[in-house]
Amino acid sequence: MLRPDFPIRTDRLVLRPFRPSDLDDVHAYRKLPEVTRYLHDEPYARAQAAENLAKWIGQGEIIEEGQWLATAVTLDGRVIGEVDITWRSEEHRQGEVGYIFNPAFQGRGYAREATEVMLTIGFEDLGLHRIVAECDVRNEPSWRLMERLGMRREAHFRHHEFFKGEWADCFVYAMLAEEHRNH
Repeated sequence: MLRPDFPIRTDRLVLRPFRPSDLDDVHAYRKLPEVTRYLHDEPYARAQAAENLAKWIGQGEIIEEGQWLATAVTLDGRVIGEVDITWRSEEHRQGEVGYIFNPAFQGRGYAREATEVMLTIGFEDLGLHRIVAECDVRNEPSWRLMERLGMRREAHFRHHEFFKGEWADCFVYAMLAEEHRNH
């Protein structure tokens, strides 16, 4: 079971569970086509942002395999993105990390700072052995972030899925607990 001691503070950011009052900030970036370009989602209408936010509010802890921990990444009280960790397998101690950020705040190291927190939570608090992350190969900022985090590219799946009207390739990155300790 994992119930982080929120809020989690980094040098510049605060990670915390989502709140209903986050709707304007979340909708501000989730409505943008450039944010959803490599996601299965389409740009959110306000009602859809509210509906999904309501689901994320209930994801502040992980009790069993298959659940995910959703956290709002805030800067000066404003939600600038989200990071999450999913417990994929209890038996094999596997997890997956993900992130989405408002483009207005990209390129400043915020995603790395927040995602490093999720990796630490996964390895140290949840006791995972291996954490993966995936992205469309065309999403260079995403896979570059994985590399800066010290994750290693393990796979390049060609024509992995038919995605938004075309075949898309996928990169899979991973990190082991021992690699995280030594990074």
